[in-house]
Amino acid sequence: MASPSLSQRVHVSTHPIIKAKLSQLRSENCDARTTNRLIHEIASVICCEALGSCLTVENDGKDETPLGHTYDIQTIKPSHISIVPILRSGLGMVEAIRNLLPDSVPVHHLGLFREPVSLQPVEYYNNLPYHSQQPSTADHLAIILDPIIATGGTAVAAIQTLRDWGVSKIVIISVLGSEPGVTKAIEEWESVEIWVAGMDSYLNEKGMIVPGVGDVGDRLFGTKGK
Repeated sequence: MASPSLSQRVHVSTHPIIKAKLSQLRSENCDARTTNRLIHEIASVICCEALGSCLTVENDGKDETPLGHTYDIQTIKPSHISIVPILRSGLGMVEAIRNLLPDSVPVHHLGLFREPVSLQPVEYYNNLPYHSQQPSTADHLAIILDPIIATGGTAVAAIQTLRDWGVSKIVIISVLGSEPGVTKAIEEWESVEIWVAGMDSYLNEKGMIVPGVGDVGDRLFGTKGK
């Protein structure tokens, strides 16, 4: 249950299907195939909820139906959208959002790992085009995909990178967050919104969410116990 003190820019799903699927995902008995399916299904609903809030439509010309009737073509705004999965677990959410959007949008990958002693994020991969230069449009929406917001350090690092790149708004979509981590991330910038399927209250000494869902990257790719 999310704390009522969380920012109004944090949205925790109350959808009963999401709650049931998240409960299934928590089970240690989920194999990689089942984990991938559940992450995709949960992300599909959360992405739909998030996009319904951050996108609008506008008329963009005319077309005809097969019966010869004229109608207004509607396109989504903002027109400049980037999907930014955090490697590697964010890859499990990419197809969910790409299937929802009516047009193809670029996918830019960020590789961040958490240093095991300090728990601080370390960037090891960045394929944002023209890095350190601003995008050509002022209405650039970046959608960060990361199944877990634990300490919040990775989310903060991604926000900082995308701000430097020049985006005007960031939406983070996650499967599960911790209250401390989500609070840290949402306080980083006023132009950030966070959408999560569920929220847990605590982190253990290793920075893992409790009760949580474990290491989603390991579970997605069958590398548990590496």
